[in-house]
Parts: sequence; structure tokens; C-alpha cells
Amino acid sequence: MASVDRFMRAIRVNEFGKPDVLKLMTDVPVPSPGENQVLIRVHACGINPFESYIRSGLFAWRPSLPYTPGSDTSGVVEAVGRNVTGFKKGDRVFTRSTITGGYAEYTVACEDMVYHLPDHLNFKQGAALAIPYFTAYRALFQKAHAKPGELILIHGASGGVGIAACQLARAYGFKVFGTAGTPKGLNLVMQNGAHKVFNHREKDYIEKIQEAAGGEGVDVILEMLANCNLCNDLKLLSYGGRVVVLGSQGSVDINPTDIIAKETSIIGHSLYSSTKEEWKEARAAIFGGMESGWLKPLIGPEYPLEKASQAHEDLTQDSGATGKMVLVL
Repeated sequence: MASVDRFMRAIRVNEFGKPDVLKLMTDVPVPSPGENQVLIRVHACGINPFESYIRSGLFAWRPSLPYTPGSDTSGVVEAVGRNVTGFKKGDRVFTRSTITGGYAEYTVACEDMVYHLPDHLNFKQGAALAIPYFTAYRALFQKAHAKPGELILIHGASGGVGIAACQLARAYGFKVFGTAGTPKGLNLVMQNGAHKVFNHREKDYIEKIQEAAGGEGVDVILEMLANCNLCNDLKLLSYGGRVVVLGSQGSVDINPTDIIAKETSIIGHSLYSSTKEEWKEARAAIFGGMESGWLKPLIGPEYPLEKASQAHEDLTQDSGATGKMVLVL
């Protein structure tokens, strides 16, 4: 249900396609929260690669048109439904999912998708919490079942999920390798937990990783772009190693013998397949990181709401990620 006399600016998608289908509207009704929902005045919203896949129409799931993108928002509670007990007007919060979309001045989310934002984190950092850190935790612990002491390789480690994974892996006692494509990205990866970094634009970077691994191979690889790297990943794995696929932009041919010989595994990752118990576990770990101080979201490029289409255009460019991309309202 929407307010009858309040309107807001919001991005609307009326057809699937290229980034220019993201249209700024100024007359979208402000939504009203249902019984178990929270209305949030959005201050920032994370920009995620899967949102570009959905927008293009190539994702397995398609929302009904028209729709507003955006899952991980942060802001201030404007109103709550009558059954909501955990939040009140004025609370600083962040979300891991929304009902009405986060690329907007206001959004509605279910109460169980909303979390209190600690005072020491700003709204831009709040918008870089949910998707990156829940994704990284699920990949490392719930899918790869990684154990402290193992060697972790994070491809694309300078992006939002990559930085989150570096911080998590270092805090939990792993040996951490990361790749990035620019000197700035490599420095950021080192500053956020990696023991060693490698430039994936260099032709011999795979050989350098193999040498640094000491001939034993890599135990776990977090793969952001499987269509480019999966074949090399299988060669880098140790005996019993695992590669968790978090993203891909196309198909890839692999040689099954690369899996058989070392009994390695390729594991798919979908954050929203998490069970209630897995969400609860990840939440505890993430809030523990915030309380102890090692969890520090790194903000990358910032865009105003009217530049959402440019943000999605930049998502597809291989320019070297440097933190989480956010819309700032």
C-alpha cells in the first residue's frame, strides 16, 4: 500500500535491457509498511552485480515489471507496521533485502530483513554490509567449509565481496591470497587482510600464485568471474580443494580430469538459498566482527540516484574494482 499524498524519487525499470532502462522517476508514491514491515528513509544503497544481471533479463529469476532494484540499503526508520517490535521511528538501520526496492528515497522491508546499524559505521558503510559480508561468510564457511590455517585465494579481491572475504579470512586465521587489476586495488587488498596479492592482468600471475603456494596448491578459491578463471582455478587447487563460484558472465569449457585427479569440487553459491539457521549464524559472525573492530566496509565509487544507469554501465567495465559501489541519496 502507498501513501496517497507523498511522492518520492525512485529508479524504475519498465523493460529488461541495457543500463539505460534504469529511469529516474519523481512521482513514485511513498510506500506504506504492512503489519510486519518497516519503512526506511534511504540514505545509501549498495550496487551489486546480480542487480545488473536481473536488469538485463538474463538472470534465472525475473521480477514483475515495472520494478525498483536494490537490496542492501541503509537509512533511518520512518515508520513501522503495527506488529513490529524490534524497531522504532528514528532507528539507524541496514537491510539485506527490500520489498519495494532500494534505489529510491524510501523503501519497505520485512522486519526480519532489517538490522540495527552500529553508531560507529556511517550510512555508506551500512549499504556495504549485508550482501558483501553475508555472501563472503556463506562462501567461506557454509559452502567451502574452510578451516583456519587453509590457504584461500580470492579472485577480484578489491571489490565489495572480495574485501569482505579478505577481512573475514584474515580474522579467522586463514592464509589469504588476493587478486586485483590495478596498483590501487592491490594495495587495498593488502590493507584489508591479504598476505600476498597478484595482478590478474599479468600473463604469468597464475605461475606466481603456484610458486607462492609452495607447490601444495590452494585449498579454497572464491571465484567472482568463472567464465574467465575457472579453468585456471582447477589447476591451482590442492588435493581436495574447493572453488566456490560466486559469479559468471558466460559459459566455460573445463577438463573433468582436472577435477578427478585431485578430487576437487566446484561449488555453486546463491546467497538467497540460505536457510534461517545459516542467516542466523552469519549474522552472529558479522556483528561479532563489527563489535571487535576488524569488520570495516570499504566504499568505492559513489553515485547520486540519477546516475544509477551510469553505475550499472561502470559495473560491466573491467576497470578494476576498489570497494563497494553505492548510491548516495
